Amino acid sequence: MTKAATPAHPQGLSMYEKRRIEAEILKHVYDALTASHGKAIAEASVAEAVRRSAIEQGERFAAEAPQGPSLQGFIDMQELWTKGGALDVEVLGRTEDTYSFNVTRCRYSEMYKDMGLGEIGHLLSCQRDGTFCEGYDKRLKLDRTQTIMQGASHCDFRFRYEKDAASS
Repeated sequence: MTKAATPAHPQGLSMYEKRRIEAEILKHVYDALTASHGKAIAEASVAEAVRRSAIEQGERFAAEAPQGPSLQGFIDMQELWTKGGALDVEVLGRTEDTYSFNVTRCRYSEMYKDMGLGEIGHLLSCQRDGTFCEGYDKRLKLDRTQTIMQGASHCDFRFRYEKDAASS
């Protein structure tokens, strides 16, 4: 498989729309695995598939970054995830090596619940956030203690860019 041949993200498609399409397919996979192997195996399988997808997607975004991956490049991509009001974001601060914000409304969470996938919505979206960073640039780290998807009032995103860390 050639990662460079596949664009990081289809032009004109919001990330919200992309996640809906993925969820429509993964719902059937999850239901089939639950029926044949049980809920624990189904959740673990979906979690691993989404983790791999997030890392690969991060690698593709990094490959397309004009000057290579960076914190600013990462911030510039945020529009893909917020497009069309998919997320209400309250930016708390930005320094040379940190970016902090809260998500106060998450339409991804609402969508998964409407699709009957609320119990695994965190696997379909939330776990992607940190693992995307692994693929995009290993120096980019996410600290998050809560998500709307799992019942909190907001999601607390705290990104830090470790300039001295190896980017293997």
